[in-house]
Amino acid sequence: MNKAILTITGSDGTGGSGVQADIQLISKLGGTAASVITSITVQNTLGIQEFHDLPATVVRQQVEAIINDLQPQIVKIGLLRRIDVVEMLAEVLQRYKPRHIIYVPVLTSAKGEQLVEHRVYQTIEKLLIPMCTVVLAPSDLAETPLRHGRANQLASALAYYLSHDEKVSDAMLHAQTYLKQLPADYADGNSRSEELYNQFLDAVEHYYHRYADVAFYAEQLNVSPRYLGQVTRQITGRSPKAIIDERITNEIETLITTTNKPLKDVAQLLGFSSQAHLSRFFKKRRGVPPTEFQHKQK
Repeated sequence: MNKAILTITGSDGTGGSGVQADIQLISKLGGTAASVITSITVQNTLGIQEFHDLPATVVRQQVEAIINDLQPQIVKIGLLRRIDVVEMLAEVLQRYKPRHIIYVPVLTSAKGEQLVEHRVYQTIEKLLIPMCTVVLAPSDLAETPLRHGRANQLASALAYYLSHDEKVSDAMLHAQTYLKQLPADYADGNSRSEELYNQFLDAVEHYYHRYADVAFYAEQLNVSPRYLGQVTRQITGRSPKAIIDERITNEIETLITTTNKPLKDVAQLLGFSSQAHLSRFFKKRRGVPPTEFQHKQK
């Protein structure tokens, strides 16, 4: 009997979850993994930015190509975000009747982002779940280490042991035991958020009097402005622009309250096009013009 295991789920470019993690873990155990992608995600260790969900016709072509050729008896299902895909899978699997179907309810990400609309999950509950041998529940995860993608990892290990004709209870026990012995950092990803954030603060301190645009700092750090924004929001809840502008505003406060520099000189020193430009910038952030703030401090 062909021992190929078919995983049907979304992608995860970090390798921590999704089809990449399924293939990695099944292969690590010594199994053979075949895959069908339902959704291409744009993501990194900080979260998911975009979904590109494949239509049912494309997912069907992938499923039927694998089933017709490899005839996998173990099918693991993860991320499903379209009703037409759920309906199609239910129809194909009902006709094909694999020995085991494992479903992992992938409804939210590790960062708490909603991945599946309620109406889609209702269709899954109605059409797909009744066909499944195993639907992973929170209680199944109680014996596994806390880490990103652990539900996927457990389901992949379970699929492997089921492919060796084990009973579901025995396969679950073996899968849970296997996950316990994996290294603590297995598939956790490598987020360098803290390091990058500190580098950003250093760059701001060095260049704030000349540059206020996020793109400049992103280029200095060799990352995209979007990624830099993800990092600062994760750590502080603020955008890079807000952090840059706050540093400039603080410097204006210092200069107008501790020196006798004319406002036009302060504007020139900090890269503003004019004194009026600086005044508008400051009032927007402190609620009063710099001259009034100066008088209040004195």
